[in-house]
Amino acid sequence: MKKRMDDRNIFYPLIYLLLIVLAFLPPITTRPYSPQEIPQVIFQTLQNAITPNLYWWGWFLHAGTILVALIIAYDVRGKNAWFSVFFGFNYIVIACVQSTARTPDYGSVILPGPLAVSLLLGIMWISTVGSHTIKVSFQGVPRWRWYLLPLALLAFWSPLAFEGARAVPNFNPLLLLSSPDYGLSLCFMTPVLLFFLMLFFPQVPLFALRVTAFNGLLYGLFNLTHWASSDTLWLGVLHIPLLVLSPLALILSYKKKPTSVEG
Repeated sequence: MKKRMDDRNIFYPLIYLLLIVLAFLPPITTRPYSPQEIPQVIFQTLQNAITPNLYWWGWFLHAGTILVALIIAYDVRGKNAWFSVFFGFNYIVIACVQSTARTPDYGSVILPGPLAVSLLLGIMWISTVGSHTIKVSFQGVPRWRWYLLPLALLAFWSPLAFEGARAVPNFNPLLLLSSPDYGLSLCFMTPVLLFFLMLFFPQVPLFALRVTAFNGLLYGLFNLTHWASSDTLWLGVLHIPLLVLSPLALILSYKKKPTSVEG
């Protein structure tokens, strides 16, 4: 008997392969570049994508995330619609903002991989509304999962500034409410979402958790290159939450089967 395509032995490797292929799509630029320059093209794109006229998104998405946490804390019913819609919407915003920029050396740039992945993640999370596979609740969370909170807070804070092409720490506490690098960057928002999902597990949509975690692991590994230069070393530090929470969430997703939520 032929195995069905949704068998985990076939389906998930295909999905993971698709994410890898998308991640390796080369940037599209208005000025030519050599393959060796791809990391620099990506870095300049990310550095120039978040312009000052977009900074208000930092306030909005921080406030939205805090509101999400407060609703989870006080709504014992654990309904999922607002949670899924908020983070799905956030991914779509990231697709629109972080994947395109005008750079000094390469002209206008589009990063097709992050653009496609962010859109897919956004659509995927919004589509989980009404699936009865998630219950957003802080009740009964194993204590060890709360130990991961500092990593989520670091990503939420995103204490980052640029001095020319150099990434430097910026520990201004106001960034806990205003940093646009959190809500407008896939690599900083994803660890916060994964932290929430690990708190809710196993009452989560398994497919969405695995796709989000595997994609986070991919980008966490790619960003290990930041550790190779003193100019981008701080960016490497800020990617630790993604690099740690992504594999932990992925491993956790294979430890237990998710629980279907009724009502």
